[in-house]
Amino acid sequence: MTLVNKKMTSRQKRQVRVRKKIKGTSARLRLNVFRSNKHIYAQLIEDLEGKVVASSSTMAKELAGAAAKLSKTEAATKVGEELGKIAKEKGVDKIVFDRGGYLYHGRVKALADGVRSTGINF
Repeated sequence: MTLVNKKMTSRQKRQVRVRKKIKGTSARLRLNVFRSNKHIYAQLIEDLEGKVVASSSTMAKELAGAAAKLSKTEAATKVGEELGKIAKEKGVDKIVFDRGGYLYHGRVKALADGVRSTGINF
């Protein structure tokens, strides 16, 4: 098994373990993070109905131009701030953070800090 495949498989195993424990309800939505090599995506999910309440990414219209000029970590912070604004408009103030098997470091931490800066608690 190559190193890349091993890292991806390990991340997927961590993701399954975490998803067994974390559930997003209508009172506390789940903030899901997906990180690719170039972009970062975040979704607020209500697991009981299986619906995405809000989402944001570096490919979103609001951030696409600005994200190209920023570093990946700074862009992740902007995505978090944008998602926090959308969540506040929808009346969400508490969430559960699902890091998707990624380490809480770098872009994932920057996204979480961006969401926290808007006043969302988790």
